[in-house]
Amino acid sequence: MSIEAPVGRQYEIGGRPVWAYRSGEGVPSVVFLPGGGAVGLDYWHLQQSAAELTTSVVYDRTGTGWSRREARPLSSAETVDELRELLRAMEIPAPYVLVGHSLGGLFARHYASRFPAEVAGLLLIETAHEDYAAAMPAELEELRGAFDPDQALPDELPEKALQFYRDLFGRMMAGWPAEIREPLVTRHVSMTWLRDGFAPVKYLDDYLGEIRQAPPLPDVPVILLTATGIDDFKRAVLVGESESLLQKEIEAKKQLYADFAASLPRGEHRLVDGVGHASIAFAGEDAILRAIRDLVARAAG
Repeated sequence: MSIEAPVGRQYEIGGRPVWAYRSGEGVPSVVFLPGGGAVGLDYWHLQQSAAELTTSVVYDRTGTGWSRREARPLSSAETVDELRELLRAMEIPAPYVLVGHSLGGLFARHYASRFPAEVAGLLLIETAHEDYAAAMPAELEELRGAFDPDQALPDELPEKALQFYRDLFGRMMAGWPAEIREPLVTRHVSMTWLRDGFAPVKYLDDYLGEIRQAPPLPDVPVILLTATGIDDFKRAVLVGESESLLQKEIEAKKQLYADFAASLPRGEHRLVDGVGHASIAFAGEDAILRAIRDLVARAAG
């Protein structure tokens, strides 16, 4: 059964319907780029708070959420072009503060590299990075290298597993209005959306190759947020990693992101304790909003 998005609308972009929702007024505009397995409305609470400062946008890139599916995910360049055309169709004023979570962080960087005049700042939350695998413990990469996304999900999940995800998302969105939370949670536990989360995995090397070939980032403020915890989302998709190995991953990514921030003219690295990679978008709300406020203020002043 199809469930309509509770807010927002679809825009015709490149011959495809792309869902988006805007709130607030002003510049710089804050644009949220979802992580893999996430959708625009997962950042609804952040968008609403950001909209108290300025124009704020969430959207579903092609192949996710309430946008159309394609035979394969768009390339990074195609994803950036789609977002740029969408922002123009929505008449969202530049410059933009791009807020990219996980895979969305990679696309945010690619946008800034290709269209530097349109970007006022970057907030990269647990961002994908081209050197991530090389920075990780060899044992961890060996385990993950054996992961086959085509075999990760059966045709149907048992009700017990679906209820686990339903409860998990429900806890993360417990304080949200029911008209936003309920359709979002229901769609998150559908097989379509669950498969969407695995679809980009096969193309990650292609995305990383594109960012390696991209121009350098412009001289704008960049804040990187790193989660230092392990959450239930992570534990639900473990492929044999031990707790100690996951702790080694956290230490390695802290160093990777600290070095990345230090390599940028105006880079800053901030740790967010007590949250994990996926839950940071919910449980790390205060740290994310603080970073957004800082970037908006720097762009305006």
